[in-house]
Amino acid sequence: MLQFTWKVFSETGNIDTYLLYKEIEKEMEETPENEDERLANVDGTMTRFSPYRRRLYC
Repeated sequence: MLQFTWKVFSETGNIDTYLLYKEIEKEMEETPENEDERLANVDGTMTRFSPYRRRLYC
């Protein structure tokens, strides 16, 4: 989506398209790109508060 938006802006020079490009770019920076990183955060949270934690490490 980002590449498409940039291509449209570069061909048309439309400022609204550029602003959309920057908005998409900002959202992409804020969200984790790596699925493994997101899952690692979830796994860490789940094991930290799990009532079965002692059973896993005993």
